[in-house]
Amino acid sequence: QVQLVESGGGLVQPGGSLTLSCAASGSIFSINAMGWYRQAPGKERELVAAITYGGITRYADPLKGRFTVSRDNAKNTVTLQMNSLKPEDTAVYYCNADVVIAGTGGRPLLERDYWGQGTQVTVSS
Repeated sequence: QVQLVESGGGLVQPGGSLTLSCAASGSIFSINAMGWYRQAPGKERELVAAITYGGITRYADPLKGRFTVSRDNAKNTVTLQMNSLKPEDTAVYYCNADVVIAGTGGRPLLERDYWGQGTQVTVSS
């Protein structure tokens, strides 16, 4: 199977920066889109940013200019650079990947969506 492991969350003061990383491992043939979502207490999970295999990015409109998503296709990793953080950015951040699973002989078997376990980001003074 496939696992997504996030790292980099924590406590930061308003105006500060954090970098989140997510590494995918397992029976991976390829990964299509990768991205980040977040869920604040009492709210629904929402898209933060996503990036295709070819590097096309998409952001939630309010986050454009403050957050930057990137990926390393060779390492199956995706990174979220967050700048000028605000208290309203406080949430659990989840990594997401649209993975083509490798089957017998390394051939593509099927496509499936995976989620990481989530990492807490708290913006507070």
